[in-house]
Amino acid sequence: MLRYLPFLLVLALWIYAFIDCLNTPEEEVRGLPKVVWVIIILLFGEVLVGPVAWLVAGRNRRGPAGGSTPSEWHRDHRTEFVAPDDNPEFLKSLKAENRKDEALLKDWEADLRRREEELKRREEQGRSDEES
Repeated sequence: MLRYLPFLLVLALWIYAFIDCLNTPEEEVRGLPKVVWVIIILLFGEVLVGPVAWLVAGRNRRGPAGGSTPSEWHRDHRTEFVAPDDNPEFLKSLKAENRKDEALLKDWEADLRRREEELKRREEQGRSDEES
C-alpha cells in the first residue's frame, strides 16, 4: 500500500495545480499566459515540474491589499454575527413568511370549503334523482 503513496501524492499535486490554474483569474497569472501554464502542468505533471513551476512561479501569491478577504464587498461590509432573534432583517423575513403561509392556508381552506359544498350538492342531486 505504501508503494502507491508517492504516486497518489504526485497525482494529488498535479490535480491541485491544474484546478488552481484554471480557477486563477488571468490578471493574477505571472510570467506566461494562462493557457500555456495549463499545457505545462498537463505535459510535465508526472515528473512534478509543471505543478511545482505553477505553484512557485505561475501565480501571484500576494494577499489582497485591503484585507484578508478576496472581494471588495466583503472588505467593505464587515459585520459581526448577530443572533437570529436579534436580527431585524431575519425577523422581518419570518413575518413575511408567516403572512405568505397564512394566505396560502386561507386559500386552501376556501378551496376545501368549496369542494365540500360541491360534494354536498352532488349528494343532494343524487338523492333527488333516486327518488324520482
